Amino acid sequence: METSQPTKVTVQAVIQAPVEKVWRYWTEPDHTTKWNQASEDWHAPRAENDLRVGGKFLTRMEAKDGSMGFDFGGVYDVVNRHEAIGYTMEDGRRVDIAFVDQGNETKIIETFDAESSNPVEFQQAGWQAIMDNFKVYTEQN
Repeated sequence: METSQPTKVTVQAVIQAPVEKVWRYWTEPDHTTKWNQASEDWHAPRAENDLRVGGKFLTRMEAKDGSMGFDFGGVYDVVNRHEAIGYTMEDGRRVDIAFVDQGNETKIIETFDAESSNPVEFQQAGWQAIMDNFKVYTEQN
């Protein structure tokens, strides 16, 4: 019996900020709620983060009009300060994030297992939009 491997999708951005700031803005819940949405009509009203191997995180994502929402969460498998984060989502899919220190800028490369109910291009566009929001928020604050 053949086991199909999930499709890996990668999004990335270069943030005009040192890795220490990028790490803090990525991992602290007070910052997460400010940038973690794919479009202007969504928001993240609540976030929790226990940033350690075996620790859990949860971000509540909701449409601003209240029509829908969901919890996005998982358990950390890898936490290497200022370098890498890896986690497993509640549905078993994996996400790996690399933070590449380039002096006064930081490259973030995020790779995730695609889910099967939406087109890969749609998923990539959504995750890239969130990454782009992170870039803007971090550079402007």
